[in-house]
Amino acid sequence: MADGNNPAPTSLASPLQRHRYAIKSSVHNTAASRRREQAVAIGKERREALMRAKRVCRTPLSGSNEVAVEDSDMVIDDEKSGLETRTAQAVEELKASSSSQGKEAQKKKTEALRALRRLLSRSEVPPIEVAIKAGAVPLLVQYLSFGSSEEQLLEAAWCLTNIAAGQPEETKALLPALPLLIAHLGEKSSTLVAEQCAWAIGNVAGEGADLRNTLLAQGALRPLTRLMLSNKGSTARTAAWALSNLIKGPDPKAVNELIKIEGVLNAIMRDLEKADEELATEVAWVVVYLSALSEKAVSLIVRSHAPQLLIARLLASENLQLLIPVLRGLGNLVAGDGYMVDSVLIVGNSITDQALASLIKCLKSDSRVLRKEASWALSNIAAGSFEHKKLIFTSEATPLLIHLLTSAQFDIRKEAAYTLGHVCVVPAGSTDPPNIITEHLVSIINGGALPGFIHLVRSADIECARLGLQFLELVMRGYPNGQGPALVERQDGIEAMERFQFHENEAMRNMANGLVDKYFGEDYGLDQ
Repeated sequence: MADGNNPAPTSLASPLQRHRYAIKSSVHNTAASRRREQAVAIGKERREALMRAKRVCRTPLSGSNEVAVEDSDMVIDDEKSGLETRTAQAVEELKASSSSQGKEAQKKKTEALRALRRLLSRSEVPPIEVAIKAGAVPLLVQYLSFGSSEEQLLEAAWCLTNIAAGQPEETKALLPALPLLIAHLGEKSSTLVAEQCAWAIGNVAGEGADLRNTLLAQGALRPLTRLMLSNKGSTARTAAWALSNLIKGPDPKAVNELIKIEGVLNAIMRDLEKADEELATEVAWVVVYLSALSEKAVSLIVRSHAPQLLIARLLASENLQLLIPVLRGLGNLVAGDGYMVDSVLIVGNSITDQALASLIKCLKSDSRVLRKEASWALSNIAAGSFEHKKLIFTSEATPLLIHLLTSAQFDIRKEAAYTLGHVCVVPAGSTDPPNIITEHLVSIINGGALPGFIHLVRSADIECARLGLQFLELVMRGYPNGQGPALVERQDGIEAMERFQFHENEAMRNMANGLVDKYFGEDYGLDQ
């Protein structure tokens, strides 16, 4: 049942925001902002982001005759100086052979390229700077020209791939090679060469917005997309990874162009449904950026079979590398289009039960990322209809969320708090405070959530403090028999609110002071 007879202070009144801010004061397009924010900074963990963005190629592509570099061949730190010396010598040998002619000369050129490539592949920190200073890049561009043998093209592209995996200035040294790398993505090149060039382009795109814009201006998007449509798994996987680096924003122009390319959505659904987990992972990252940056893409994806495929992957897999982008993509779709909750996740449908089960699975995960993203996705579902709120409330999700609110890391607590808050309210008029679902509020308070919300009030994060104050208002206004203020007082809620008595943020100051005056004024306790 809902109870909205006691109006809250004006500062707490808010319309339902789509989807996550039903209990929050007006915030413009916050869900979309969150999706864009996640796309631009896919994780705060710099190490994880760099590992995903750039990859040194140490093993040959599928179909190549080259032997993989063995672990025993890897160079250790005390051999670094020797490695650098041999790298400089290899570049000199490449220079010497490049002017030779004849059959034997071609063999020497290939051997010189292979020697350089092996040196650039045999260290955790390849001797990229030495190779660049010795003049390797112009030579490699020369061997990347059409007319070189396929072996030479492949070796040159492989060298450039590993150089592109270096530091920012080292990656920028590849600017002269970009037109040829892009050209070799086309049908005139073999699949092996095209795939290796896609890998190099992925490393360049992973460096930052300036190089991404250069690649886009030079026409890399469409040929990379064509490769992603390939039936060869390794080619599609490499192209999808490179494509996700190319489109990851913050400018939505590339994703809006990508979603228009014929066959893209069908290829995404094919690979989400049938591909191995490595390919599905890279395709899921493409979905993450599409759904984060393009409203048109969100609409098309939601109205396809893709949401069901994401949910199926989320429920079936235990592979964290796959689960992270699948869950983030699903969260973006839930936040980005009301149709997703209202028409796809209909309460009573099996797909909705599967979605909830998969999100509960993630709430239980040891992974901080999964717990946070699952809480965010649930907050958007909980901001939907009363039936969606009831579904979450009666599920295992509610005690898990209460536990996260009171014990998890700060960012997870915030997401859990939004979900629990949404479960307790239904929207009223555009200028009225939300109505309270008393049954849900009482159960969540009795489940131990109140200390977690009071802890949020004490937070230095204004958004969290505001959320905590809004929830306290619900408790004091809506807990049966007028017991809300006493509950808040017993948990030191008055002290938490009074920290805003002279706060520099006027809205927070007025909100907190208004609550203290209203519920703990001079008449408080007289009838107890």
